[in-house]
Amino acid sequence: MTSFPLLAVLLPFVAAFAGLLLSRWPHQRPPATVHPPAAPRSPQTPPRAAGERANARAAWLAILPTAASALLAAWLAWAPGFAFLAGETTSPQPTGQTYGTVTTGAIPISLTLQADTLSALIGVLVTLVALAVQVYSVGYLKDDPRYPSYSAFISLFTSAMLLVVYAGDLLVLYVGWEIMGLCSYLLIGHWWEDRGNSRAAVKAFLVTRLGDVGFLFGIFVLGQAAGSFRIADVLAKAPEMSTATVVTATMLLLAGVAGKSAQVPLHTWLPDAMAGPTPISALIHAATMVAAGIFIVARLFDVFRAAPPTLDVLAVMAALGMLGAALAALAQDDLKRVLAYSTVSQLAYMAGGLAASSDTSAIFHLLTHGAFKALLFLCAGAVIHHVGSNLMTQMGGLRRELPITFVTMTIGFAALMGIPPASGFFSKDAILAAMDDALAAGTLTDAAALLLYGCALATVAVTGAYATRAWLRTFFGEARAVALPEPQPGTAHVVDVTEAPRTMLVPVILLAVPALLLGFAGELHVDLGVAVISVVLAVLGAGVVYAFWRSDPVADPARLLGPLRVPCEQAFYADQLYAALFVRPVLALARLVVRTDDVVVDGAVRGSGRSARGLSGVLRLAQNGNVQLYVSGVLAGVLLIAVGAVMFA
Repeated sequence: MTSFPLLAVLLPFVAAFAGLLLSRWPHQRPPATVHPPAAPRSPQTPPRAAGERANARAAWLAILPTAASALLAAWLAWAPGFAFLAGETTSPQPTGQTYGTVTTGAIPISLTLQADTLSALIGVLVTLVALAVQVYSVGYLKDDPRYPSYSAFISLFTSAMLLVVYAGDLLVLYVGWEIMGLCSYLLIGHWWEDRGNSRAAVKAFLVTRLGDVGFLFGIFVLGQAAGSFRIADVLAKAPEMSTATVVTATMLLLAGVAGKSAQVPLHTWLPDAMAGPTPISALIHAATMVAAGIFIVARLFDVFRAAPPTLDVLAVMAALGMLGAALAALAQDDLKRVLAYSTVSQLAYMAGGLAASSDTSAIFHLLTHGAFKALLFLCAGAVIHHVGSNLMTQMGGLRRELPITFVTMTIGFAALMGIPPASGFFSKDAILAAMDDALAAGTLTDAAALLLYGCALATVAVTGAYATRAWLRTFFGEARAVALPEPQPGTAHVVDVTEAPRTMLVPVILLAVPALLLGFAGELHVDLGVAVISVVLAVLGAGVVYAFWRSDPVADPARLLGPLRVPCEQAFYADQLYAALFVRPVLALARLVVRTDDVVVDGAVRGSGRSARGLSGVLRLAQNGNVQLYVSGVLAGVLLIAVGAVMFA
């Protein structure tokens, strides 16, 4: 079992290279056709058949190793089980092995992979969601010519996240952390022909890299203070570190956490990342990338707990993020953007649980959120497949046409709202109870604790509102969808059947089980008072939206926001603010640099060339090959010398 973490990481890594190199092997040119170039090709011509075979081969190369990795992750999690959910924060005997040491000029890097209770549980989440996404993508991107590279990048994404989860050294963890950033760029920009998609990919890459700069320096501070980058050594040395060192390191790490987990102020990339295929959204939002930031705080929780100012900052970030993102979700018309802002809000719940000194409740919600958010995104993909649009204004009445999707997505929305007995009820109740305890026990400053708990309760009501609005506008009312013709490559494939293909339905049905029942895993600690308040608030938010929808099923219930609707729809103008404060000044500075380089630097070079050419023209007048002129010049020189000698002798 000591090699299981390594195998779990390597299997999808090898699958990625195999998918890139072998899915189209052997590379054969299609035979010459007897038709003239203008004649249309038959759908059964060899190039299309070769593409179908390549896609099928790529699917097997992606699914089988991911399934094997999921089995290994499940085996690693079998022994500790759900001990973490029952309150244990560490494993007494982590399973793992050190595969060597990289000698540096100062602190060596230990190539260690290990699995304790925390990493074992997150490893199961990552591999199962990745497997569901791989299977789902077979039907979703059936005719996509770039499916082989797409499935290979998902495998690489999975391997990178598993490296983060199982790493026993901070710098080894950082390698997986950065590979995930590359994979997100490649997958968000999968349909790069659309300029909006490529811009969304670049935005995600740049914003997360901005946070990663601080994250890397935070690792350096911890490693220097502990004398080692091994996570176990850092945690052991944390009590001996000075307060200034711990606060500095955790604040820097928090920058990377905000970038990866899309928290205020580095949250703006995640809604735009919806430009990628829907299965990628499910993978990013449920099991990789955004989950990595929360995992890191839980992984180094003893260090963060020794830095109260950092926890206060985390609490304020979480409070602003959870309520602001929930209000933004309430005003969106794009179904995927509703779920994207929902992810920002739910991740802020987890960050709030960590700020309230309850890593167990935060990880519990991370697990349940991974199940129901993957379910919601995959169901949204089935709806988009059927309708041919992301906009809820073109949906409605789909419960009769998509009965399986309707039932499973209803389970996902119930878990998102925190309605019992769905899994989200138990995990959200645990976080709210931790915030209530923090308000009473004083683990945070009074202002931060009060802000966090107040925003969390308000977010419960707003979550009930936006989830109910999306549910009603998608599945109820009059059908507004019209079947569209087959789209161009790079857009959602529209099917003309009642439900999505079986490869898409099976993962959705299987994910509905943990979304509904995962809350019963481990020991249940339900605070009755907090639970009643949260359910009442969620039902109140849902009831207000239902009343507005019932009064006019055609109109958007988001009108209840009144004058706040446009600011909420624009996510409180965060992108516009960043554009004014950073983007436009940087572009202006770049233009100034270009102009300075062109006028001053290049101008000096061009000026020196023109001066040399002018001087050479003057010298050329004297060197014209006329012997008489040369003799005359010599005589004139002799005459001048003689006159000078006479005058100054």
